[in-house]
Amino acid sequence: MKTLLITLTCWLAASAAWAQGAPQLDLLRTKLSAGMYLIDTQVAATPEQREIGLMHRANMPQGEGMLFVFDRPGEQCFWMKNTLLPLTAAFVADDGTIVNLADMKPQTTDSHCSKKPVRYVLEMNQGWFEKKGIKAGAKLGGVPFSGQ
Repeated sequence: MKTLLITLTCWLAASAAWAQGAPQLDLLRTKLSAGMYLIDTQVAATPEQREIGLMHRANMPQGEGMLFVFDRPGEQCFWMKNTLLPLTAAFVADDGTIVNLADMKPQTTDSHCSKKPVRYVLEMNQGWFEKKGIKAGAKLGGVPFSGQ
């Protein structure tokens, strides 16, 4: 019952944000690591949360991102409709390995896809991965990738 209530609350908040064209700022958060770097991520785990993603955000602090979590691995494709920030998407395997990275231009509908089936996509400010020297093949750490 508690899980249902939390899911319903998240869905209502996401629906309200979508209807108003407002950014999602109150999603659950988790900490990830990329080598020596810590990342504070919002978690988009429901279809509605994933659909809204980082739309309508005017800014995002460095070291923050959004982790999109899917029910099962698949080819994941992203676009930037209504997204104001230039972002880089890291397509991430179940064990935390970055499969590929894609730089994405704001407010475009160009499709950016994983090179193989993945369950996770981490969006960060464009250039964050490059500045930190993090490339495809690097491993992210955190609860989502620990099998818990």
